[in-house]
Formats: sequence, structure tokens, C-alpha cells
Amino acid sequence: MATTIIITITVLVLLAYFFDITSSWTKLPSVILLLVVGWGLHYASGKFGYRIANLEPLLPILGTIGLILIVLEGSLELDLNRKKIPILIKASLGALLPLLAFVFGFAGFINYYFDYSFQVSLINAIPLGVISSAIAIPSASNLPKEDQELVIYESSLSDIFGVILFNFFTLNKIIDGEATFEFTIDITLMIVISFTATVVLSMLIGRIEKHVKFMPILMLVILIYAVAKEFHLPSLVFVMILGLFLGNIDEMVHLRFMHWLNPASLEKEVKRMKEILAEGSFLIRSLFFILFGFLLNIRDLLNLKTMIWTLGIVVFILTLRTIQLLIMRIPMIPMVTLAPRGLITILLFLSIEPTNNIEIVNKSLIIQVIVVMAIIMTLGLMSYKKPTEAIVSKANPGPQIPPISPQA
Repeated sequence: MATTIIITITVLVLLAYFFDITSSWTKLPSVILLLVVGWGLHYASGKFGYRIANLEPLLPILGTIGLILIVLEGSLELDLNRKKIPILIKASLGALLPLLAFVFGFAGFINYYFDYSFQVSLINAIPLGVISSAIAIPSASNLPKEDQELVIYESSLSDIFGVILFNFFTLNKIIDGEATFEFTIDITLMIVISFTATVVLSMLIGRIEKHVKFMPILMLVILIYAVAKEFHLPSLVFVMILGLFLGNIDEMVHLRFMHWLNPASLEKEVKRMKEILAEGSFLIRSLFFILFGFLLNIRDLLNLKTMIWTLGIVVFILTLRTIQLLIMRIPMIPMVTLAPRGLITILLFLSIEPTNNIEIVNKSLIIQVIVVMAIIMTLGLMSYKKPTEAIVSKANPGPQIPPISPQA
């Protein structure tokens, strides 16, 4: 039995790697294929009579670790300098404004037509309003660098804003000035903790000479995240700050405190850390989506009662996305489709207390929105041609019929 499990897991991971390296050629996001593989595995296990333990409790654990690694990996790749200010502003507005418009719009609809309190409606709307960095970041790998950066910033900030909003409305029974003030203090405290922890971790990375050090560092990152989350602090802020700091050491060498961190050694170690982080996030992300596909119930996916709501939500998301791109003068294809829902949507949905659950926002609706948005993103990426590809196709339009010579 143990050998069978080992063989299955290794084959699945190798399949995930194959999907990852061929995605630039097939233009199929690996997440779609991983979901299909997971569902196929579930179907095959039932067909051949294999009994598998309940794996659903693993989903939020893998999801949380995956979210930390993906946001950290993405923020490590971002450059912070004056040239990046315009793209940072675009990404911040692109992450926040559509999120607020969707959440308050959908919550208002639920509150008006289904007579739930506005706060409960907001809590249920937030998971569907957040862009999934776990899907968006790897799917943008074949886009031009500027578009990649925008997707990384936008999706990571969307995760952070979504978690902050969700915590604010779930942790405060009464939304008033006092609750807002306390929440502002929590965010300020988290920023202070993040900078302190970032300096300490950076010092450890630069000065530890042991062969094994990155795994303990990553465990410390996950520990700080989990402890901060336990105290209801916006812990993703810490992950983002840590990644941005480590990824931009060369921009900060002139700061006085940097000599304590041994920046020359630290920069070399961060390059090694990026490689290990890429391997880890690939593994956790792959296992998460295979597991999600495995737990996917075909009845939830084909639930006709929620399908009409799903289509309405998808249209609302794409409408807001179109307006955002038009205002910001960003090319429509494929960016309009790069607003997937996924890992963070599942994590926030599973975090809703039973007393705040409402009938319309159920498991079927969440699954359908995630799958439909993933399919739309796939079609958008498949229809997209890089500028170089477009130039080549114009330069080589295919066989031409030569003009008839007047002498013929």
C-alpha cells in the first residue's frame, strides 16, 4: 500500500512538471490540467474500488502554505525603484477598486433580494472578489515582463486586501469608528512586526554558515504568518514585505543599518533561496490543485440551480475588469481574462463561520466560479500572441501567389 502511494504521488508530481514545462507551447494553464488529473484520479479510484481516507482537511493546510510560498516567490521577483512607481500604483488600484466594487455590489444584491444583513452579505461576497495569485502568477509566465509584473503585484495585493477586508468584517460584530480605529492599529502593528521580523530573518540568511538553513528560515516565515493570523493580524503583509526587501537589497545598500546584514553575502544567499522557493511552491501548488480536483464533486460542478448565479457573477467580474483596463489603458487581451479565482477563494470560503453561511454562496457556486474563470483565462491565453509572434506572422504570411509578369 505504501509503495502504491509513493508511486502515485511521484507520477502526479512528474505529470505536474510536464504540464508546467509544456504550458508555454500548449498555452494551457497547468492548473486546468492538474484539476482534470485530480478528478480523473478520484474517478479511477472509485471505479477500481480503492478506499481513500477523507483528504479534505489537508486542503486548507496545503492552501495556506502554498499561498505563503507563492506570494513570497512573486514578491522576490519585483523591483522597487522610482521607475516602478507607475506600475505599483496601477496594480494597487487594480487590486483594490474592482474588489471593493464587486464586494459591495454583490453584497448589496444579496442584502436586497435575500434579506441577509449587509455585514453577512459582505463576508460571503469577499471570497469571490479576490484574484487568486496562486493561479494568476504562474499563468502569466509567458507574458511580456511588464505584464508579468503587473499580474504579480495586482494578484498578490488582491490577496492581501481581500484577507484584510475579510478579517475586518468577520472579527467585528459591529462596524463603527471604534472597530475601524482598532483595525488600523492592527495593520500598523503588523507592519512594525513585519519590518522587525524581516531584518532578523535577513540577518540569519546572511550570517548562518550551516549547509541547511533555508528550510528552517521558511519554517520561521510560516510560523510568524500562523502566529500573526492566530491573533487576527493581516499576516500576508509580512510575507509581501519580506519578499520585497530580500528582492531589492541592491536598492537599499546605501541605508545605514544594511551593513549589519552583510548585504554582499545576503544577496548571494537570496539567489539560492529563490531556487529552493520556486521548487517548493511548485510542489505545494501542484499537490493543492490535484487534491482540489480529487475532491471535486461532479454534482457540484453541474449544479443547474447555482449555474445562473455563477454566470451572473462571472459577467459582473469581467465587466468590472474591462472597465478597469479601459480606464488604465492596459491592453485588453489577455489581461481581461487574468482575474482567476482559486486558492484564496477556497481558503476564505472555508473560513466563514457556520452562523454566517448563506444559501446562495455554497460549495457549488464557489467551484463553478473557479472553474469557469479558469476556462475563460485559458481561452484568453490561447488566443494571445506575443508582439514578436505577431511580427513574425505578418512577416511570413504564408505562401504567396507571384504576380503575373507582363511578358508572360
